[in-house]
Amino acid sequence: MSDWSRTRRLIGALLLAASCASAYTVAYPGLEMGLLHALHLKKGTTDRVGTSGKAIQAYMREGFIGKQPDQRFDYTDYYLLKKPASFMGHELVLIEEEYITQYIGCCVSSGVGVTVKVRGNTQKLQAFARAQCCTLTDPVDIRHALSDVAIKTRVAKGHYASLSCRERDAEREEQ
Repeated sequence: MSDWSRTRRLIGALLLAASCASAYTVAYPGLEMGLLHALHLKKGTTDRVGTSGKAIQAYMREGFIGKQPDQRFDYTDYYLLKKPASFMGHELVLIEEEYITQYIGCCVSSGVGVTVKVRGNTQKLQAFARAQCCTLTDPVDIRHALSDVAIKTRVAKGHYASLSCRERDAEREEQ
């Protein structure tokens, strides 16, 4: 095979990979919007505009996460993404939802959080966190964070950040 043929095949493969990587955003535009809606703060309250359960169910229906959480630890369900999804221009890796179904002894702070593999910078995430009274943790040691909640999985090396939009995050901003 000539160098030109190899180069053409490589370019073709890269173009295909790039189109596939962005296809999930085009094919499922409502997913990210639903999740963003669940993270938005209602003006004058510590409540969120959207419902985290509905946003997570949409990811389930489309096969981005499993029907059951990968882990339930304390009051939080953790869902690892099974296929690529975007969140504010970054790669969505983990969705977590904190809620109470049965009291087990301490403090629940209802809401949702996401962890992303950062592409570029986190300026949009920082601005969103400030505007919506969320807490942005950047950087995050994803392997350690997953290990802390007993999730055993392999994750790619990289720059990760977590956005938490729970009641406690909004209450902290009120003070």
